[in-house]
Amino acid sequence: MAQPEEAPIHIVPYDASWPALFEQERARLADALAEWTVAPIEHVGSTAVPGLPAKPVIDIMAPVESLVASRGALPACASLGYLYAPYRSDVMHWFCKPSPAFRTHHLHLVPLSSQMWIEKLAFRDYLRRHPATAAEYAALKHRLARVHERDREAYTDAKGPFIQRVVEMALAAQSPA
Repeated sequence: MAQPEEAPIHIVPYDASWPALFEQERARLADALAEWTVAPIEHVGSTAVPGLPAKPVIDIMAPVESLVASRGALPACASLGYLYAPYRSDVMHWFCKPSPAFRTHHLHLVPLSSQMWIEKLAFRDYLRRHPATAAEYAALKHRLARVHERDREAYTDAKGPFIQRVVEMALAAQSPA
């Protein structure tokens, strides 16, 4: 069940300013996290797919060597206004900004080449290349946002089978024949 302080889920039309908002934040994070990142910081999630409706939250994924080696990055993230939450702490360090009730950014510190890293990029890239699949995802997100407006966990879980199917197609398309 969602915590009462969380904002309701609202899906909005694609906003052409999202890539620029990511770039501004990426530059700030690149400086603050230089000691821990091992490759370029990525824009992920629905705001990273041109034309795709989304929650107006910029999702950012920063590649780290490991979760243990990147523990020192938590204070650096906090200095930029990110709030740490132990969500899925076995696969990432997760943050939101500025608060759980009003989110403008999500930050994921994820080990480079981990399953999560590979799958998030595969999903994003597949949606960018396949507008019909992106439209199917948009319709699903609108429906699920109505059903689970105040339960982010249920909303995320309900998207899981669709995301897994797309990830499997994306990874199969990347594999040599």
